[in-house]
Amino acid sequence: MSSINDWFPYTHYRPHQEKMLNAAADTARNGGTLLIDAPTGSGKSSVISALLAESKGRTILVAVRTISQLNTFIRELDLIRRKKPGLKFTYLIGKRSMCPLGGVGDVYRQCEGVKNFSSALMRERAMKGSLVPAKDPEILRQIKRQDRDHPLICPYFVNSRIFLEGDEGFRLVPSQEIRRKAEKASLNVVNPDNLHAYAGSLCPYDLMMTSAKHADVVIVNYHHLFHDDIREQLLVSLNVEPQDIILLVDEGHNVGDVVQGIQSVSLQERDIQQASHELSSLKSKVKGAEAVRHVLPRIRDFMDGLRRSNETEDWFDPAIFDRILTKGSLYPTMAAIVEDIIAISDTEREKSLQTGEFKETSIERLCEFLYRIHCSATDPAYLTVFRKEEDSVILEVRNIDPAGKLRNIAQSHHACIFISGTLSPINSFRQYYFEDMDVSTLSIPNAFPQKNRLLLTSGDITTAFRMRQDAGNIERTVKTITAFAEVAGNLAVYFPSYQIMSEYAGRCKIRKKKVFVEPRDAGEATELLTEFLGLPAKKRSGILFAVCGGKWSEGLDYRGELLSGAMVVGLPLAPYTQVRAMSIQYFKRKFGKDGEFIAYTLPAINKAAQALGRVLRTPDDRGVLILGDSRFLEPEVKSGLPPWMQEEMTAITADMIPGVLSKWQ
Repeated sequence: MSSINDWFPYTHYRPHQEKMLNAAADTARNGGTLLIDAPTGSGKSSVISALLAESKGRTILVAVRTISQLNTFIRELDLIRRKKPGLKFTYLIGKRSMCPLGGVGDVYRQCEGVKNFSSALMRERAMKGSLVPAKDPEILRQIKRQDRDHPLICPYFVNSRIFLEGDEGFRLVPSQEIRRKAEKASLNVVNPDNLHAYAGSLCPYDLMMTSAKHADVVIVNYHHLFHDDIREQLLVSLNVEPQDIILLVDEGHNVGDVVQGIQSVSLQERDIQQASHELSSLKSKVKGAEAVRHVLPRIRDFMDGLRRSNETEDWFDPAIFDRILTKGSLYPTMAAIVEDIIAISDTEREKSLQTGEFKETSIERLCEFLYRIHCSATDPAYLTVFRKEEDSVILEVRNIDPAGKLRNIAQSHHACIFISGTLSPINSFRQYYFEDMDVSTLSIPNAFPQKNRLLLTSGDITTAFRMRQDAGNIERTVKTITAFAEVAGNLAVYFPSYQIMSEYAGRCKIRKKKVFVEPRDAGEATELLTEFLGLPAKKRSGILFAVCGGKWSEGLDYRGELLSGAMVVGLPLAPYTQVRAMSIQYFKRKFGKDGEFIAYTLPAINKAAQALGRVLRTPDDRGVLILGDSRFLEPEVKSGLPPWMQEEMTAITADMIPGVLSKWQ
């Protein structure tokens, strides 16, 4: 019988790590769902050792959000394989990153389209005796002549397949070369940065999918698990049933937002205009196209009415939307409109794939929106929302509750383990994700030396709306930030919004450090962050002014000298709009007095904890952590912080902080 020690790749356990691994092993053995809240340094990635010890032939799927998390598990599994040489593991990241074909449009749709067209052509040539497509002159000629922006044949797929002739005719199977490389990839580390070079003329995604079919562990991105269509396609490709899978979900605190995003859909005015053009071209070819097109001006009229609202975001009544679309039209109900547009959408999608147009049509987006808005009328987990951006109105069907999807995923798989460094308070996450489902939980204390960190909470500053323009509060906040800026090394200050960040970036006069203010543009943000992280090597230091939940606050690993301290200015609550109030009321009805905390306060606390968590990434790291808002001292908010933070936080004032920080250094 296998034990955790047979798979654990280190000589000793970290504090509390063995308890965590035993809990994971119990869940893998008996089935069920487990939430693990374990601070940075607890050795969470070694949970995979426990799952392997109890897998009993089941496939382990590890879901990660970022490439850095992917690399963490690759390193961990590579260490395990040194102890267990036969271990096979591989990864599947998004096709957008893995596809070398190029072209214009949606890479997923393009992949589906070119594979279908390529397969048909390859089969046609096989019927004429050409069983190795990569050597067929006609296929090679067509590849050479095709439009690179609108390809119909994938040379990488062609190179990855051959035909075998049997009693049932020709079968398209992976080539010997892709099977050889896939087997090698499952037994040797292929770094994601080197994947294209390793695949060469073969399809990288196909290669790794072939590798995954016989792997013990497959690392995937969140969409492979939480998007229904992608998950179902993955399981078919792996030839496994959900009950034969053990799930390990990293950074579990992010799951709610990801699932809500996947289940939400929006519609812009340009989508309506483009859908009208597309339907006009179909009116004599496709039944119902003209009738649907005559409905579209009613949607534009509805948007025009919302444009007069004084709110930048608000709820709209789906029943009114329904009446506006159907009254006086050829349709008796919204369901009838949806039925017609689904048929039209399917026809257009197939036509686009056949002609090499791989962009999502506006008809398809309209179809998805109308279907969702129709369903939302009877499902309170969805809100119909409009928001204004400049002079444009955007309609959205927004999912506010991920529990239905998460319960379904957890219950359909043999075991499901969520791990995170900020899954606290763990019972609140249990309620939020799984309602009253039977779920086990485990919270691990902070294993890093307390002497290496100073955790302070400002008792006399706040970003609460009533105090934002208070001169005394502003002065104290500036004084606290500038005192913090005197701490040696790279520092970061996180704010609730871009607006508040910009205001204080202008007010604070920082000496000795280069100031970096987070831009909205992702490319510019990456360049600035690279410069910031390069300063310690040049014996210089800087200070980031960033946004909680933004590009510089989560998913980044500032080890060693890269970050010596972090301060969160304000409790980063989402703006309190009518939509937010409706979401809170939904969760109050669902969870009673805990509803507002789960819906509104918990996400803000988690953002703050995530931002501060950038500092202490190894046991030897040393740093200053400041919660810059008096609300963190209030019982409800304080109780939402990780237990170690509740125990260690020291209340200070703006007048005290220079002396406290001076003693620390």
